[in-house]
Amino acid sequence: MKIKIAFVLISIVLFSCGAENGEQASKVEPKPIVGTWKLLKGTLIEHGDTTVTDYTKAVSFIKIINDSHFAFLQHDLNKGKDSAAVFVAGGGRYTIQDSSYTEHLEYCSAREWEGNDFAFTVSIHNDTLTQYGVEKVESAGVNRINIEKYVRVKNNEHLK
Repeated sequence: MKIKIAFVLISIVLFSCGAENGEQASKVEPKPIVGTWKLLKGTLIEHGDTTVTDYTKAVSFIKIINDSHFAFLQHDLNKGKDSAAVFVAGGGRYTIQDSSYTEHLEYCSAREWEGNDFAFTVSIHNDTLTQYGVEKVESAGVNRINIEKYVRVKNNEHLK
């Protein structure tokens, strides 16, 4: 009888240790880059010319990043009712190792951009994401430096 009681007690102790380890294993912290990001400012440097775009005025651009994929959406804020009408979308897989972030663009409304990889250096400070890298798409004649500054979108914020 004493052996049965000892066996039951040991089983309970081992089971509780296993349950605790299972809970810890399921609490994997998400990557800091995961979330929805609103582009504030974009800087393109190409052939010695610099173009800075304020994405808080006439256009809105967001990037949504989960554990394995990213997607981006851009549109004008005048609901497509003037000559500045624009809608751009794309997405695909990404990899990140420390500050090296590479997008593997699988889908894009500018189809010649599909199938390309874009390597960036990223930094995240509080709710600000900055990415810096070279965009090169030979078929589109694009070879430029792209610097983008994003702010994390909170769950209750409205996107424009």
